[in-house]
Amino acid sequence: MEKMSIGFIGAGQMATALARGFVAAELVRADGVVAFDPFQEAATRFAELVPGSQIAASNQAVVKAADVVILAVKPQSIADVMRELAKAKVGQTLFISIIAGTPLTALCKGLKTERIVRVMPNTPCLVGAGAAGYSLGAGASAADGELVGRLMGSIGIAFQVPESQLDAVTGFSERSNTLLL
Repeated sequence: MEKMSIGFIGAGQMATALARGFVAAELVRADGVVAFDPFQEAATRFAELVPGSQIAASNQAVVKAADVVILAVKPQSIADVMRELAKAKVGQTLFISIIAGTPLTALCKGLKTERIVRVMPNTPCLVGAGAAGYSLGAGASAADGELVGRLMGSIGIAFQVPESQLDAVTGFSERSNTLLL
């Protein structure tokens, strides 16, 4: 088990599924997981489904508490989240975005860091049978890519692709899973 902490900004279904997968795969201890969601119901459900995890009081508290921060908010919320986090001292935090339609350039500019990995997981990740493509931001290292590969591999398969192919990979894997069902 790695000695790291993982934070989630957004505690909805995908964030919960990822956290549960990471803990089940023993990549992180449950007490090393922290999340914030402005909707109390989502935060409560996250805490129930990831026993031992922590619920933070704010997005900035997540960044302060975690080595890796997963951005798991709806696309229409990311601009507000980035404005808030741009004020935080992100230091060496690795950000992983699972937000559809928000490219690395926008994330880097909004968060004022280039240590970002964009991941497009598909719906079957919710049951540990997913596929995810991921692309590294300019400031993300090869070790960051390996970490993301291990994390996402714990809930299915994961592979690094150029960012221009992320939507196609996700669309193909969604379509393939539909055809298999």
